[in-house]
Parts: sequence; C-alpha cells; structure tokens
Amino acid sequence: MAKILLAEDEAVLRMLIVDTLEDEGHEVVEAQDGQEAVEYAQREDFDLLIVDYMMPVFTGLEVIQKLKAINSEKYKNILVLSAKSQLADQSRVIDAGAAHFMSKPFSPLALAEKVEDILNEN
Repeated sequence: MAKILLAEDEAVLRMLIVDTLEDEGHEVVEAQDGQEAVEYAQREDFDLLIVDYMMPVFTGLEVIQKLKAINSEKYKNILVLSAKSQLADQSRVIDAGAAHFMSKPFSPLALAEKVEDILNEN
C-alpha cells in the first residue's frame, strides 16, 4: 500500500481516481488545486504525487517547480496527468522534474497499472 497525493481540480475525475487507487489498496490524499498540493506535500510524506497539469492557483508545472526547489530528492515520484498531450507539454513537465506523464482521457485500469509500475520501480 502506498500513500499518494492527488492534485486534481475536477471533482468528478478526482473522485474516479481516488476510488480506483483506493480499490488497489492505496491511501489517497486529495488536493483541489496546486497550492493545496504544495502545502500537503510539505507537511506529509508521499510515495507518489499525481498532479494535473492545468489547475487553479498553481499549475501542475508550478507545483513541480516549487517542490523541486524545496527538495529535489524528496519529490522524485511525480506523475502528471494532462489533456495537453503534445510533445512540447510533455517535455516541459519532464524538464521540470516529473518522472512520468499520462494523457487524458485515460481508463482507470490504465492509471492503476501506471501507478503500480511507478511504485514498483523504486
């Protein structure tokens, strides 16, 4: 079981992701925007951060940059979810320090598999 921080501003999608990951046995902490995500990440330790690219307050890219500036080693397991799936967008988040990228829309099964792959890498 892993402890996962999910930063997603769309409530319905957030609920779907939480249900999917909790069904896999993981503990999920929810953040509704980028600022909340940064605050949670600084207060608690997580095995994985799942961050939406487009969010209010701080974008996913800004979340990654802020966390990496604080501690680049602590925040290495980051998966970015985005409807912006062009190579330039993917490159931006990878260059900022995200380890993984997944395009929206995605199936819950594909997300669960991706999360397991990421967690098993470490």
